[in-house]
Amino acid sequence: MTTSTSRLDLPTGPVIGAGSVTGGVQLILRLEGGAVLAAAAAFYFNAGFSWVLFAVLFLTPDLSMLGYLAGPRIGAAAYNLVHTYAVALALAGAGFFAGLPLVEAVGVIFLAHIGFDRALGYGLKYRSAFADTHLGRIGRR
Repeated sequence: MTTSTSRLDLPTGPVIGAGSVTGGVQLILRLEGGAVLAAAAAFYFNAGFSWVLFAVLFLTPDLSMLGYLAGPRIGAAAYNLVHTYAVALALAGAGFFAGLPLVEAVGVIFLAHIGFDRALGYGLKYRSAFADTHLGRIGRR
């Protein structure tokens, strides 16, 4: 992350949102999130998993926001851990290869949720504040 500078060119701290993407790259990442959501939903449908389970668990990853009660550093770490494609994919893959359909279904639901969030512009969080994400600042400016 870059820092702003004073008149003497001394670092004064992080520039909020300096590590976020803009323009065409942001659009591509949001479209990619939509594609992950669609692929996860199609896989879920094809596997014949319960749509009631999908509805019940779809917003469960957002409980990780409770980490913000302990401060932005812990909150961002908790949120990012649960909203990372690699973790959700590992969960789904572990369930598949271990023959545990419930674990596989939960992993696919988490993938769908992450794709949904990314399509809406909710990215991974910086520890500076909940609204500072890799896809830009969310909420009121």
